[in-house]
Amino acid sequence: MANSQSAQPSQLSGQVLFYSNPQPLSAEKHAGLGLKQIEKPFSFLGKAHAVPLTVQEFGLAATSYPVIFVGSDKMPIGAMGLRQDENLFVKKDGTVDPDFYVPAFARRYPFVFANDSKEDRLLLCVDRDAPMVTNKPEIPFFENGQPSDFTQNAMQFCQEFERQRRQTAEFVKDIDKLGLFAERTASFQPRDQQGNNVGEPQVLAKYWAIDEEKVKQLPDEKLCEMQRNGMLGACTAHSISLLNWSRVINRAMRQQSSDAVQQPQGGSDGPSLQI
Repeated sequence: MANSQSAQPSQLSGQVLFYSNPQPLSAEKHAGLGLKQIEKPFSFLGKAHAVPLTVQEFGLAATSYPVIFVGSDKMPIGAMGLRQDENLFVKKDGTVDPDFYVPAFARRYPFVFANDSKEDRLLLCVDRDAPMVTNKPEIPFFENGQPSDFTQNAMQFCQEFERQRRQTAEFVKDIDKLGLFAERTASFQPRDQQGNNVGEPQVLAKYWAIDEEKVKQLPDEKLCEMQRNGMLGACTAHSISLLNWSRVINRAMRQQSSDAVQQPQGGSDGPSLQI
C-alpha cells in the first residue's frame, strides 16, 4: 500500500504488461473502490502472445503450451501465440479454454507490485482502468479505512509471486552458469491437402532452451543436487512442454486461414518471441 506521508512522489517501476493505469493502492485515493464480477475476467489475455512464468509453474504450464526462454536475460515465458497481439488460447469473444493454464503473472491482475526506488520498497498497485475495478464494488478494497480481507489476500498473492519471481531469476542464472542453454528454432512446414511439402519451412520463433544432452553430461553429484532442489524437475517439465509447439501451430491453423499460417509476418526469418 502507498504511504500517504511521502513528501514527494515516488519513482515507480516494474513489469506492467496488461496494465494501462497502475496506481499505488491507498485508503485516501481508493476508499470507495473495489471489484465487481465480470463475465470474462481473462479477456485481457487475448492480445498476449507470451506471458512470463515462474519456475514453480513449469509443470502446470507444460500441459498447455511451450515453456521457453527469451531475450538476453533468458526470461521464461509461456508461448501462447505465433504473432504479436495473438493468444491462441483465448477465443475472440474473450473466453478462455478450460484446459488453459493461466499464469500467476496474469491471475494477480488487476493488482501488481511496483518498485518504489525512493523508499526502496514494493508498493501494491491496482490498474485503475481494469474493467473489474469500480466505484460500486461487490468486493471493496478497504473496510473502515483498513485493507479488506480480499486486499490482504491479494497482497499475499503478490508477495508470493515476487518470491517465486526471484527464485526463477536464480534458477535461470544457475542454468546459465552450468552452460545448459542452447539456441533453438520453432518452424512450420507448409503442406498441401495431400500432405506434400509446399515451399520452405517457415521459422516461427527463435528462443533459448535447456539442452537435454548437456544435462545428461553433468556429473552425477550435480544431477543428484538438481534432483533434490527441484531444478531437474523444472528442466524436464520445460523439455516436455516443447512438444506443445505442434499444439500451438494446429490452433493457429484452425483459427486463421491457411495462407496466413503458411506465410507468417516477418518473412522467411520469422518473428522472434519477445516481451
